[in-house]
Amino acid sequence: MNARRRSDDRTETIMQAVLDLALESGYAKLSMEAVAARAGVGKDTIYRRWPSKGPLFLDSLLSLNQDVLDYPDTGDVLADLRQQIHAAVDLLANPPWGPLYRALIGEAQHNPAVATGLNDRFIRPQAGRTVARIKAAQEQGQVSPDFDLDLAMAILSGPLYFQLLITHEPLTHEYVDRVLDALFAGMGPRSRP
Repeated sequence: MNARRRSDDRTETIMQAVLDLALESGYAKLSMEAVAARAGVGKDTIYRRWPSKGPLFLDSLLSLNQDVLDYPDTGDVLADLRQQIHAAVDLLANPPWGPLYRALIGEAQHNPAVATGLNDRFIRPQAGRTVARIKAAQEQGQVSPDFDLDLAMAILSGPLYFQLLITHEPLTHEYVDRVLDALFAGMGPRSRP
């Protein structure tokens, strides 16, 4: 086995240990020592790659497959948004993603490096895909030409994050449908007198 493959295997083992430990005992109790012990590596091996547990946790969570969050383009923007957001809700409703993502957002509140990494590597790209899908619909006449697409993204994501992080009420497909219906009532093309 070459050194590159061995390093990749070690990285995967470390990140899986992080995810397992965070699910078992919570992010707050996660330590570099516990990760090293679970992964069967020395702490120096971990510290050579990650300066602290926050960036390690970010990399570990983002290593999980997120392909379900890609947008379809069926020609019906409302159906496409519904399908993609239902997939996101399903991902967030269950382990490992749900509890780990909430913990990562919590860490990002007081760790600027994690906040920047989360925004750059997950939130901004996901928001960009959403805005691009709505923009395509706008160009096809499915969305009012003067509707602010960045505002649409904020209106769309705000209620979901509110339930996920503030009220801790379950995110359901029905709730997503209500949010989408409310958004599209204001975003739809308007007939001209």
